[in-house]
Amino acid sequence: MKVRSHRDLDVYRLAFQLAMKIFDISKTFPPEEKYSLTDQIRRSSRSVCANIGEAFRKRRYEKSFIVKLNDAESEAAESQVWIEFAQAIGYLSQEGANDLYTAYDGVIGKLITMSNQADKWSV
Repeated sequence: MKVRSHRDLDVYRLAFQLAMKIFDISKTFPPEEKYSLTDQIRRSSRSVCANIGEAFRKRRYEKSFIVKLNDAESEAAESQVWIEFAQAIGYLSQEGANDLYTAYDGVIGKLITMSNQADKWSV
């Protein structure tokens, strides 16, 4: 399959699914978390997708492409931290947190692979 858009990337689709899952899960967080944990975990999970989209459009400039992939990786790691907090506080089960955390490990791995092979993505 030819990749014509960031939406064709497996890593983008996985990150988008995770962001939507986090959105649904965070609806159950208590109201007092609205401007802290809920907002932070939603922002970081969405930012992974946004940075992948930006990276895809910066493929002309290999270093810019890598920087945006690194930003996506950082946001994925931040999402993992918020997942840990949500689990520690009791808003997520251990199993649910582990599943999300592991899925973000997969996203991070794919982003690292893309960064290490940036020359293959250049236009």
